[in-house]
Amino acid sequence: MAEMLRESPYPMVSIAEATATIMAQARPLASEEIEAFSALGRVLAGDITSPEDIPDVPKSAMDGYALRAADGLTPRRVVGELTAGGAAAVMLAPGEATRIMTGAPLPPGADAMIPVELTTERDGMLYIQRELQPGDYVHVVGQDVRRGQTVLTAGTTIGAAEIGILATLGITRIPVYRQPRVAILATGDEVVEPGSPRPAGAVRDSNRYALMAAVREAGGIPISLGIARDDRDVQRQAILHGLDQADVLITSGGVSMGTRDLIKPLLAELGTVHFGRIAFKPGKPTTFATIGGKLVFGLPGYPVSSLVSFEVFVRPALRALQGDASPFRPQIEVTLAEPVRPSPDRPEYQRIIVRYQEGRFTAVTTGSQSSSRLLSLRGANGLLLVPAGDTVYPAGSTLPALLTGPLIV
Repeated sequence: MAEMLRESPYPMVSIAEATATIMAQARPLASEEIEAFSALGRVLAGDITSPEDIPDVPKSAMDGYALRAADGLTPRRVVGELTAGGAAAVMLAPGEATRIMTGAPLPPGADAMIPVELTTERDGMLYIQRELQPGDYVHVVGQDVRRGQTVLTAGTTIGAAEIGILATLGITRIPVYRQPRVAILATGDEVVEPGSPRPAGAVRDSNRYALMAAVREAGGIPISLGIARDDRDVQRQAILHGLDQADVLITSGGVSMGTRDLIKPLLAELGTVHFGRIAFKPGKPTTFATIGGKLVFGLPGYPVSSLVSFEVFVRPALRALQGDASPFRPQIEVTLAEPVRPSPDRPEYQRIIVRYQEGRFTAVTTGSQSSSRLLSLRGANGLLLVPAGDTVYPAGSTLPALLTGPLIV
């Protein structure tokens, strides 16, 4: 039987050192061209420039009348009506006006329009309440977008607004970075499938399914490798199988110092272990390696440690692989609504519920912060970074936090 280690061979690194090491290896994947209207959540791999002016002709900004500004306050004869998408207009002569709807092109000869509420029409004649200047109430050519203007930049994540811009410009195909394929392997003789009978002392495999969901939410494509028992050859083969299919490998469990913790030695044998411990809670054994240029994350077996480590270290790497110009979660300052006790020896990410109230962000923890208490993640929309120390932070103190979900107001 193998002897348990008393001291880790891996020096402790800081959160900042671990992040920098990972991000130095997380370079964008190759690009591909896809249909623009199926690109929600994808990241642009190149700048998008407008092929045309928007609008391409002068258009009415409101419902009202198109006219010549030079005619001043003189009553004008109303000669017709123009609607957006309607028939082409005839030349507007001096002393004439035409009804015009929002978005309709100005007729030839007109250089301004006036909103209907500033006018009176009687017996076919238009009376206006104020003098106009050329261009008043008109959307001029290129006012919204100029031909050749960069409208979206590489690194932009495509959302509903971006799809609307692309549709407006008639752009139907765009270059995006490839989504990373992420293989996820659970380890441990004690781990069983959620739908299988659970022997006494066994644990259901929550980590793999939670991590698959987290990968999908981060824009990756999860690949399940199942559960590998605590056997060196079995885990070695599973790691190699995962790397054959994926750009990134995530393992769950097997990274501590027990006789059955095999992941770190296997990663060292197959590639380069960049670090094997991080000075933070929860998730000190979190490990990062590269094998054949592919990223490998060894996450702890405790459910909370696994998901917090994913949020802090893995998710930014997955976003960087997709070329995201802003791969990190937003960091905010929160005001504590209750006292918070720090860990004496390591900084800690505590799970919190963040609200925006009276012009500031406030936070309460989700209760017990034990690494094994999965319920501490329920409802959490932030991670509070609590520096190591012995002094309790009283209510009203401010601390930094990562915003991981929608704000509560």
